[in-house]
Amino acid sequence: MVDLKETREAPEKQFWEEVKKVRAGMLGVKGLPDHMQPMSPREEPEAKKLWFYLHNDSDLCKQVQAGHAEAHFCVVGKDHDYHACAKGTLRENKDPAKVDQFWDPIVAAWFEHGKEDPRMTLIEMTLEHAAIWGSTDSSTRFGWEIAKSNLMDDKVPDVGVRTDVTF
Repeated sequence: MVDLKETREAPEKQFWEEVKKVRAGMLGVKGLPDHMQPMSPREEPEAKKLWFYLHNDSDLCKQVQAGHAEAHFCVVGKDHDYHACAKGTLRENKDPAKVDQFWDPIVAAWFEHGKEDPRMTLIEMTLEHAAIWGSTDSSTRFGWEIAKSNLMDDKVPDVGVRTDVTF
């Protein structure tokens, strides 16, 4: 269950906690017709960055290599009570120390030749801003707020919190 007080008072901290919990979010390059695609992030909160391993012949990697750097990464919490859309800049990073830093058995499963796989590349996303929504997971509270809103006509249901983070 998402902590709505934390959504209000510590949204950046909560963002990193929620990103760490997800297996994948949706990553896409801004302004291009291609769809967003599921990607498994590796987080580096102190640097305000997300990291992604890609095959360098993938459409997403080609877009980054061609200079299309503005991107969005969207996360939905496992209980569907947390939603965030972060925007930032993508760039390829060839630093072997960074490849080692985030490498794990899940990443290794995607690259036949491990860290030396010629198709493997690491992309970093430097975060700029995120819009965050935390919502109640209580069906009773949700129902009450909907009923109250319909009875009062002018009241919007209070079922969650919407906030922003500038990284």
